[in-house]
Amino acid sequence: MTDLTTLGIAAIRDGVRDGQFKAREVAEAFNAKVAAADQLNAFLVKTPDHALAAADAADAARAAGETLKPLAGVPIGMKDLFATKGVATTAASKILEGFVPPYESTVSQNLWNAGAGMLGKLNLDQFAMGSSNETSAFGNVISPWRRPNDTAPLAPGGSSGGSSTAVSAGLAPGATGTDTGGSIRQPAAFTGISGIKPTYGRCSRWGTIAFASSLDQAGPMARDVRDCAIMLEAMAGFDAKDATSLKLDVPNWEAALSVDLKGKKVGVPKEYRVDGMPAEIEALWQQGIVWLRDAGAEIVEVSLPHTKYALPAYYIIAPAEASSNLARYDGVRYGLRDLPEGAGLQDMYAATRAAGFGDEVKRRILIGTYVLSAGFYDAYYTQAQKVRTLIARDFERAFEQCDVLLTPTAPSAAFALGEKQADPLAMYLNDVFTVPASLAGLPAMSVPGGLDKDGLPLGLQIIGKPLDEQGVLNASLAIEQRAGFTARPQAWW
Repeated sequence: MTDLTTLGIAAIRDGVRDGQFKAREVAEAFNAKVAAADQLNAFLVKTPDHALAAADAADAARAAGETLKPLAGVPIGMKDLFATKGVATTAASKILEGFVPPYESTVSQNLWNAGAGMLGKLNLDQFAMGSSNETSAFGNVISPWRRPNDTAPLAPGGSSGGSSTAVSAGLAPGATGTDTGGSIRQPAAFTGISGIKPTYGRCSRWGTIAFASSLDQAGPMARDVRDCAIMLEAMAGFDAKDATSLKLDVPNWEAALSVDLKGKKVGVPKEYRVDGMPAEIEALWQQGIVWLRDAGAEIVEVSLPHTKYALPAYYIIAPAEASSNLARYDGVRYGLRDLPEGAGLQDMYAATRAAGFGDEVKRRILIGTYVLSAGFYDAYYTQAQKVRTLIARDFERAFEQCDVLLTPTAPSAAFALGEKQADPLAMYLNDVFTVPASLAGLPAMSVPGGLDKDGLPLGLQIIGKPLDEQGVLNASLAIEQRAGFTARPQAWW
């Protein structure tokens, strides 16, 4: 029999439905693979029983002749930013160590309602703050990829590094991610998988631990575009518990997938050519243009003049919102409490946060508190919000000339762990291509396009109009088919 862990979401769903194998066989195969991959540190909590229970429910439904749910028989990984009832949820931070939610996030509940099972909770950068998965309080996630003749562990991207590693290494056919400034797309590019950030508001944020509330958005990460479309259909939908949730029907994205781009225009923003960008990234971008033209699209150059201000604006707005959101972690109600002998309330707050938050989280809280302070609010935060409006307006004008945009996903392939950790600014530059779409709340997707000189994956990004996930998925599928990317990491773990 085919190794079931080599199958993606669509193949598992269809195989279970058609009786080619049982859902329990699938769950057992993935559970075994997860159990044998501790070296990657992708999972913070393993939940084999959850996966088996969902599988048994799928097998029982099929035996009874019932119509199977959309994700019946499909086990997935859950980023540990989503609250899961009865299962520890920490956001990879010591300050939430031991926290077991009495409730379920809307996104995870939607997936369970669709028949999916959970293999476990996936590691991430602490509170989703990071681009390399080196800020987790519970150890670095290791990419399954290696450079030739080099054992240096590579970054899987961040913050959804546990998700990208799990999917790339075949530990799960799909996983949830969250994207605040690129945290689905950049790790997808680093590990040779696909990932989509939908339009802001498509997926509920209720029960998802907040980083920057006006930017955070959940999305799927999977082996290919079709699998992402299937998973996103299950995740998305209106939620009255989230004031930013869009009251719209969920389209049938999978059924409408098409690689025919005749009549479509693809914009190439000239401002995305940044100083020092590797020649391989530029070459892949040009190849992407060829592929989309071959699919029938017309290529047009567009301008996004305020792109150069996107990164500084993001690193004012996101920390400002984080400093507000993380104020709730004080040692009073849940999570860590550090109470020195004879300490008062303020001492407890200070001790708890000092012990519970990691360095990167503290850095962003301090930046956020600074830019929101009375003397600097207008100079920094107000200005950043104005820049955000200008960036959104740039996209609106560009989309008057085209249907989607094509850019690189990241300015480089995966780098070694520790390589950029000492320089926060160098780390922040990893988000240079992904942040603008986040600030504008637009749907954007990364698909693998090729390999660099060291055999490491490189990704291409498609950015779409608000609510046009279909256009993003279709253009991404056109790239996927023409790129023929089949490279997989060689198991060393």
